[in-house]
Amino acid sequence: MPAPNPDQPGHPVEEHPHRTFEIIVNGQRKKWDEERISFEQLVHLAYPDAPSANMSDYTITYTKGPPPKPDGSLLPGQFVRVKDGMVFDVVPTVKS
Repeated sequence: MPAPNPDQPGHPVEEHPHRTFEIIVNGQRKKWDEERISFEQLVHLAYPDAPSANMSDYTITYTKGPPPKPDGSLLPGQFVRVKDGMVFDVVPTVKS
């Protein structure tokens, strides 16, 4: 049987005392007080005035995350566990 994956929807998040993480979004330090962050939340952190209807117009990659997958990318509807110092790049996708 495969091991449970806490980064999958429906998997319970372990309860910990309140903690604030410092993450870096597009080169800017941000405070985040949840254990996970979603694609949509990252777009709003990077581009606060971005319309919600165009979420698929962004590409998100991350580095310095927690194991077992310290780097990767996110798609709309996905989320990832957060770690202090984690770096996110949120860029508009160029469509030709």
